[in-house]
Amino acid sequence: MDDSYDPPDCFATAMDELHDLVAREVGCADFGGTDYLPGLRVLLQSMDYDPHFSAQGRRYAWGTVVGVLKGRTQAIKSMAETPGFDRHAITSPVVITGVPRTGTTALHRLMAVDEQFQGLQTWLLDSPMPRPPVARWADYPAFHKTAAVLEARYAAAPGKRAAHHMAAEEVDECCLVLRQGFVSNLWSCGWSAATYDAWWQCQSEAESYRHYYRCMQLIGSGEPEKRWLLKNPGHIENLDLLFAIFPGAKVIQTHRDPAQAVPSLCALLIQLHPLMEMGRRAQRAHNMLTREVAKWARAVHKAALVAARHPGQVFDLVHGDFHRNPMAVLERIYGFIGMEMSAPARAGMARRIAEKPELQHGVHRYDVADFGLTREEIRERFGDYVDRFDLLNG
Repeated sequence: MDDSYDPPDCFATAMDELHDLVAREVGCADFGGTDYLPGLRVLLQSMDYDPHFSAQGRRYAWGTVVGVLKGRTQAIKSMAETPGFDRHAITSPVVITGVPRTGTTALHRLMAVDEQFQGLQTWLLDSPMPRPPVARWADYPAFHKTAAVLEARYAAAPGKRAAHHMAAEEVDECCLVLRQGFVSNLWSCGWSAATYDAWWQCQSEAESYRHYYRCMQLIGSGEPEKRWLLKNPGHIENLDLLFAIFPGAKVIQTHRDPAQAVPSLCALLIQLHPLMEMGRRAQRAHNMLTREVAKWARAVHKAALVAARHPGQVFDLVHGDFHRNPMAVLERIYGFIGMEMSAPARAGMARRIAEKPELQHGVHRYDVADFGLTREEIRERFGDYVDRFDLLNG
């Protein structure tokens, strides 16, 4: 977490200060059009009104906003410095999505072992640019900045490492670049942001998806022929936008009992609360689960409607099946995406499965009772979703 910037006394009146700061640090005053401004304006207003920030939390929140606008500006600057970066279309990416905590990260990082794919590494999501050779990553200040911010986050909230470990060099979620449009679910997750959330729920993320596509073209411009492997839970609410920019996408949607997945998500998100805000933890926990259940129930319903219009492009994967026999599931996935699994990729995946790196940082534990709904109440909000995929047995 980045606390290196002194926050303003009033966020809502700090738009010019924010832009001046970012322009100086990036060396560019082109922020890429104006589509991001309404969301940024509402976010800053919300930051004055909704959270009960601690002094530390106030610094962290401001640092996050600065960092995301810097990432957007870095992307625009790098695009201007890379003529022809958008010469090649992105034709048939493999996209992993699903309600959070349904195995998307484990599957994503497992498939990323296969060098036939390219992905979005965390540090390049923070500072989009053409992906340099791996051997040179340590030469880039942006790489070290991302690594330092992640380590500070885990030092401040050690439980987050066990729940969802991130590393600068590993592939990560598309949402980290999508939020550069400032129309993003992520802005409702780090601290209390009900005002922003109410605005966001009524917006289209179409402009953010167009920016995301161009960032992918930029990052992958050195290897435009290499197939993309992507992952983002939020895509299930925006499959229509995803297929609009990637008509040939192959989507893998993961499924797990939402009464397990959504409380696990909330237990991850609430870990930041003591760092960001003063008091109200129990109330926020209850509000959070109610909100997340409604959001993801709506998302799976919307995803099903879109998937029905794209036969043969969505592969449904039940979490339990993947957990019991990951290599068998991978064989099915490779058939779905029309690729051959090489011997080195197969060996690397088998090694990663045996090593279980996701468990090396401890076990993520939580109690659904801390969040104000029972498991039965959560499942009820999802309608026939649990029965449709037999998730109580999966």
